[in-house]
Amino acid sequence: MVRIPEANKRLFSNIFVCKKCKTKVRSDSNRIRNKEVKCRKCNSKEFRAKNVKK
Repeated sequence: MVRIPEANKRLFSNIFVCKKCKTKVRSDSNRIRNKEVKCRKCNSKEFRAKNVKK
């Protein structure tokens, strides 16, 4: 199946997942790296990038 660039950007760009409660948050990667973003659900500051399934 062909990947559409616009869809990839919408689905995976600037989306991070909380490591504790698995909640998705859309934010800038610099803010995530500097720990300026808190999870809405558990107030954690630990995030990972959303996985891209191949």
